[in-house]
Amino acid sequence: MNVVDSCGWLEYFADGTNADFFAPAIEDMATLVVATVSLFEVFKRILQQRTENEALRAVAVMQQGHVVALDATIALSAARLSFDLKLPTADSQILATARANNAVLWTQDEDFENIPGVRYIRKNG
Repeated sequence: MNVVDSCGWLEYFADGTNADFFAPAIEDMATLVVATVSLFEVFKRILQQRTENEALRAVAVMQQGHVVALDATIALSAARLSFDLKLPTADSQILATARANNAVLWTQDEDFENIPGVRYIRKNG
């Protein structure tokens, strides 16, 4: 199973320099888990930078994976991860979603560098 961090989705949709790194995880819909907070972050960012139609198209692609809502168990796990690893709220929710689904987290967010269960690539530029 795979979870792609919001920054990875944005990199993929923008066809950025690291898009090829995220493509295998994103394009394998059978093993793709999507945290609801990623839907929020990606929709908001694309809405800010482009159009609502483009934002809607992006989240439609994301929803082809298995969308996992933030429930009480994931929320408490995220709070513990945030405390232990000093992660921001959204990052901890995404990591907790990955761990709850025995998934690898794919990211270019340096907050996740050296965390077990994470495939990290340094952001270019």
